[in-house]
Amino acid sequence: MSLAVRVIPCLDVAAGRVVKGVNFQNLRDAGDPVELAARYAEQGADELTFLDVTATVDDRSTTYDMVQRVAEQVFIPLTVGGGIRSADDVARLQGHGADKIGVNSAAIARPALIGEIADRFGAQVLVLSLDVKRSDRTPSGFVVTTHGGRTETDLDALDWARRGIELGAGELLVNSIDADGTKAGFDLELTALMHELSTVPVIASGGAGAVADFPPAIAAGADAVLAASVFHNGELTIGEVKAALAADGRIVR
Repeated sequence: MSLAVRVIPCLDVAAGRVVKGVNFQNLRDAGDPVELAARYAEQGADELTFLDVTATVDDRSTTYDMVQRVAEQVFIPLTVGGGIRSADDVARLQGHGADKIGVNSAAIARPALIGEIADRFGAQVLVLSLDVKRSDRTPSGFVVTTHGGRTETDLDALDWARRGIELGAGELLVNSIDADGTKAGFDLELTALMHELSTVPVIASGGAGAVADFPPAIAAGADAVLAASVFHNGELTIGEVKAALAADGRIVR
């Protein structure tokens, strides 16, 4: 039986406010995270992703009180990322309402973290978030970055995705920095490459600008589609995206 395609709004949060930029730069205010979370839950979002985009850069933990306030507004799975460095951080976030945890920079710095979280809480809790740029320095043409896209690593994005799955990641959140905020459509090549190697669900992120952008991402192999600014700005609703996916023959909730 085919699984339903998931539509996931993303709240990129800094200083208690939802922010959005282009290519991870020039962040601007996009609203109150609690209000937006409630709106998306009402619209029929399948999940919600909350990313504290400056936690790692500022070398601090995720804002737990804000996570709890958002969790109180939604009765759908909530993934939280940003500033998570240990399995104890995961336990604390679960205590504040998180269902799944996204790790990125800390896992690159210490890959054993992936196994520690998966062993303690189960792979289904762990989302490996990859902030990916195109690069001629790696065999695949894609490189992984850290610290909110500010720092390039030497890791080939496809190699790191494979390793993350082997270590226990239960899902891949693939953020295209090149497509982020451009509204020019998802990076379909990147999505297809990740789908080909992955034995776990792949979430495509970055580039959504119109309802027509979502079905091709699923056709390229994504199990879920994530977007931010088109929802925050009221350009699209969750329902409109689901209608477009259903019209393309996809199963939606």
